[in-house]
Amino acid sequence: MAKNNNHHPASLSRLDAAPSKVFLWLTVTLSGGAVMILELLGTRIIAPFYGASLYVWSALISVTMIALALGYYLGGFLADRYPSLRLAHVILLAACATSLIPFLSGPILNLTNPLGMRAGAFASAMLLFFLPLTALAMVGPFVIKLATETLDDVGSTVGSVYAISTVGSVLSTLMLGFFLLPAFGSRTIIFTLGWVLAFWAIALMIKDKSGFARISTIIPLLFIALVAGLLSAKGYATSRLTDSGFKVMHQAESNYGWVRVVDNPQNGTRLLLSDASVLSATALRDGRTLLDYQNIISSLPILLPSHNDALLIGLGGGHIARQLKARGLTTDTIEIDPVVADASLKFFDFKPTGDFIVGDARYEITKLRKRYDLIVHDCFTGGTEPVHLLTREMLSDLRGLLTEKGMLALNYVGFTRGEGTAAVASVHKTLKRVLPHVRVFVTEKTEMTDFIFLAANQPMELDPNSRDPRVQWLIDHEYALDDSEGIVISDDYNPMESMQIRKAEIYRELFIKRVAPELLVL
Repeated sequence: MAKNNNHHPASLSRLDAAPSKVFLWLTVTLSGGAVMILELLGTRIIAPFYGASLYVWSALISVTMIALALGYYLGGFLADRYPSLRLAHVILLAACATSLIPFLSGPILNLTNPLGMRAGAFASAMLLFFLPLTALAMVGPFVIKLATETLDDVGSTVGSVYAISTVGSVLSTLMLGFFLLPAFGSRTIIFTLGWVLAFWAIALMIKDKSGFARISTIIPLLFIALVAGLLSAKGYATSRLTDSGFKVMHQAESNYGWVRVVDNPQNGTRLLLSDASVLSATALRDGRTLLDYQNIISSLPILLPSHNDALLIGLGGGHIARQLKARGLTTDTIEIDPVVADASLKFFDFKPTGDFIVGDARYEITKLRKRYDLIVHDCFTGGTEPVHLLTREMLSDLRGLLTEKGMLALNYVGFTRGEGTAAVASVHKTLKRVLPHVRVFVTEKTEMTDFIFLAANQPMELDPNSRDPRVQWLIDHEYALDDSEGIVISDDYNPMESMQIRKAEIYRELFIKRVAPELLVL
């Protein structure tokens, strides 16, 4: 029996004068790519405020899934029941909602701050990205409606739409991570995406002659695109410092965050910031570090019988490496962020004293063939440490790089009492599982302080009769830590992000009060 390919009045059919299938497939490719760009850039917008944690990723992925589900449903519902609503209208809505994100991010992040890290991250993602993502998800059903000629090709049309959309998502993900973000930055990419969507909507209007019979209907869209472009070019979407006294000397976006060098001439300080992390604080007059824990770590060679080579994981402004050099140690450094490494050279007078390595420490240490008398683990980032650098496996790799009488020093910000003590106990218990001798010191005898863990294969002796003030300081600040509530952190079981919520929230509040909340907004 021959197949009937004649159109039936009740069958699905293309709207009159609909764009060609090639144009429709390009539209689907663009919408799929735009979804992934917004989802990935969402972390770059929210992470400076709430941290680049699992909670931020979970919030963004959840909001994306909710938006896609609602968008698919609404797209199909509206395409069937409201023929006056055209595909160009949907793309226009996505374009306008996308272009508003940089303008709204600052107010929304500050608005959601009282909700805490988890609820605040979710609410911020919902308010910033739900509308554009929903609009982009509506594109698929509209294209299916336009591209379907008969009931016989519904399946192949639907399959083609979702396959092509996925291809667009893959291509945009690779382009964003490998090329666009390192070259242009988040704000520029978001505005460019908004313009591309707006002008694609114009092209759809031109193609859709039955829906947009007069060219004058395009004028409002052109006006919106022009205004958004002019405002962004003038910097109206950029956060501005208030009268906090800070002056931005340098800023650049990297693959790991927004890096800034800011001066406060009123109190004579210079800060190196990566999102909400204060990586370095120095006196403008003489360049000395203002972070007490760095001075303490730099004095640790007094505990070593011999000290020639050191390894510093987490460069910051390079102060620890510089001070260790003054005490006779050649220091190899590992810094994951090339923008931070560049800032240390240009704005903090850091000069490498050993190998200057830029890369992720988990990978880079596997390539090292030296042995070190001192390894310094200093990877604090905005209220939380990168949890993959605290596992038993990571610390075991570092143990393998120590000389027989070498020592590992690990800086960790935590609490002496209250919620969050389990995180400190877990770091202690994990270190004890890797190295037999562990001693703990605190920089301040307060509830929230820097814990300096010293771990070695040999006992670390402190002479109570020593007249060296550095030795006496260590004796006075040694801390007896009960790690009974801690766990051994491993790559397989690592709940440290949930254990550090209180620390991240308190650190963010301190940053807002002492520095400037505008510096937490992209």
